[in-house]
Amino acid sequence: MRKRVYYHHIAGHSIERLGALSDGIFAVAMTLLVLDVHVPAGEALHSLARVQALWAAGSLVPDQALWSALGGLAPNVLAYLLSFLTLGMFWVGHQTQLSHFKRSNRYLTWIHLAFLFGVSLMPFSTGLLAAFITFRVALVLYWLNLLFLGFTLIASWRYAERAGLVNEETTDDLRHALQRRIVIAQTLYAIAVAFCVINTYVSITILVLLQLNSAIAPRIFPLDRF
Repeated sequence: MRKRVYYHHIAGHSIERLGALSDGIFAVAMTLLVLDVHVPAGEALHSLARVQALWAAGSLVPDQALWSALGGLAPNVLAYLLSFLTLGMFWVGHQTQLSHFKRSNRYLTWIHLAFLFGVSLMPFSTGLLAAFITFRVALVLYWLNLLFLGFTLIASWRYAERAGLVNEETTDDLRHALQRRIVIAQTLYAIAVAFCVINTYVSITILVLLQLNSAIAPRIFPLDRF
């Protein structure tokens, strides 16, 4: 008697295809971030006549006008730097997880698709933060995007453990380290965002420093030693 095969038993088993999809979505999201960093053409054209008049009168150096225009991009550049580092950190975390899975299944694949949905939202939440960088609501919505990414990433790992999808050679210490790093990072993100009661720039600066520490100087504040 032939055993009946159900589609959900065979769907979404390829870790390689899941990794390829995630690489593509991360690449697109990280590229889209930079589109918000541009000189506002409308404002430049509007002030061109005034700049030329001041220059002709000897009261303005052309380079000063350029520096002034570049200074106006500071919120966009700050938000871009923060989000590029953040997506880089989440990409590393995502790839680390995939490297410790022996295979996937339909449910794990959909958890990761939810994670990638959060990744695809990053350009929007970054653009919102850059446009309203002094607004606490914009910062909180940005943090909710980070919280969603962390939640789905740890949900992925815990499901994989319950479903027996983790490689047998993965030690208990490594399992705990992977989860602990996510929890600690999300806790620090929440603390950083809480500083928005003082000023949103304080929160954003702390977030940038946290990501820089994780990326290039983990010995200063090693998140995986708690």
